[in-house]
Amino acid sequence: MLSVAVLISGAGSNLRALLAATGDPDFPARVIVVGADRQADGFAHAEQFGIPTIMVPFREFETREHWGEELQRQLEVWNPDLVVLSGLMRLLPPAVVDAWAPHLINTHPAYLPEFPGAHGVRDALASGAAQTGASVIVVDNGIDTGPILAQERVPILPDDTEHSLHERIKPVERRLLIDVVRRIAVGDLDLTTYDHH
Repeated sequence: MLSVAVLISGAGSNLRALLAATGDPDFPARVIVVGADRQADGFAHAEQFGIPTIMVPFREFETREHWGEELQRQLEVWNPDLVVLSGLMRLLPPAVVDAWAPHLINTHPAYLPEFPGAHGVRDALASGAAQTGASVIVVDNGIDTGPILAQERVPILPDDTEHSLHERIKPVERRLLIDVVRRIAVGDLDLTTYDHH
């Protein structure tokens, strides 16, 4: 059984989908802890599913590195097989990435390498592109530059707003994430082949 830690900053809609999937006895992975860098709304999902939470408030640390050290200490207590970033709005310090990668994955609301960074949906709209997408990647020390594990195209409609486009991307992201976690758990996807060390 693959043990998974999920890190969030906000509402945790991907987290909720993952908790629902892993709550099925036949699903080969379990979320064992949910962490956040602030008091996140998504903790409510963890509570509902009876999953423990950890909070490492970013603002209480002098540097990103110090915050990362505490986050790393907390994660080591749980020792998950896989860490999923699910709307974590902080860049992990290199020491944390190096400790977990390639067993550290993230979703992104664009068809990478197109439109990396924090505003993938807005950037896709602004570019006038006919399509964007969703991706699941291994996290490395770049901005959305890690190896791509799964991705799928999502068309951009003429009357799309950033919100409407993002709402159509989210279900694709969730489905890809759940599928990638399942494939890792059953051994169809071997993350060690993506090791960046």
